[in-house]
Amino acid sequence: MGRLTTHVLDTAAGRPAAGLTIELYRLGDGATLLKSVVTNGDGRVDGPLLEGEAFTAGTYQLVFHAGDYLRAGGVSIPEPAFLDVIPIRFGIAAADQHYHVPLLISPYGYSTYRGS
Repeated sequence: MGRLTTHVLDTAAGRPAAGLTIELYRLGDGATLLKSVVTNGDGRVDGPLLEGEAFTAGTYQLVFHAGDYLRAGGVSIPEPAFLDVIPIRFGIAAADQHYHVPLLISPYGYSTYRGS
């Protein structure tokens, strides 16, 4: 059974990004908010973002509120922040597979990949 998961690591601090808000949208004729979650102490959410019948092929977007997380952690960042809200748009082609979309962040850079 397919599912969508994510986690966030704060590479500048060398730890999981706990307390970071993430929104999941399905894209099509606009954007439909499917879920809003906050990462736990391990930088993960407590369960899959999508699974079962809700996990279908299509185009999705995860929106990571990195600026709010960094500010809450006491990181001094300029206003406006270089990276504030980070959207990651991706496609799900095979609804029977596990799609893991991690985010590695710092105040001035980020990276992502399809994980396992």
